[in-house]
Amino acid sequence: MLVRLSLLAAGFFLLMPLGCGYHTAGQATHIPATARVLDVPIFTNHTQAYHVELTMTEAVLKELGSRTAFRTTAADEPGNADAVLRGDITAFTVYALTYDSTTNQSSSYEVTVVARVRLTDRDGRVLYQNNSYVFRQQYQSTQDLVSFLQEDGAAVQRLSRDFAQNLVADITESF
Repeated sequence: MLVRLSLLAAGFFLLMPLGCGYHTAGQATHIPATARVLDVPIFTNHTQAYHVELTMTEAVLKELGSRTAFRTTAADEPGNADAVLRGDITAFTVYALTYDSTTNQSSSYEVTVVARVRLTDRDGRVLYQNNSYVFRQQYQSTQDLVSFLQEDGAAVQRLSRDFAQNLVADITESF
């Protein structure tokens, strides 16, 4: 009985990785194995936020360059790409989180960016799509005008980095 129980437990642990979707990184990618070059045009900004599309696109390009072997094309050579990653910034909002009643000013904020992305192959077939990436980042403001430092730009940089890491992981690892 003990031998049978041991064999059953060993079999369970050997088969467990097969049933849980386990795979090595890069084995369940949305990008075909033949794709070597990705075109990543500057994201389209449908908001009033200044240059957020440049910050987000730059973060995605940097993440692709550091975590993948894909080459990204320059804006003047889009026809050489095996796949195209397009992004749209659909919403950009800043909310006050805390309010100081003695100064009647907000002291911390949250910036929220909503984006949609679509990865298509050379023939226009959709390889990956997410219409509702939502990322948030908090930042503090200062009331001391002598040491005043605008923190919303740094928050957008951090948010863009988080967005790029998640997007590249979603496209290349499918987790």
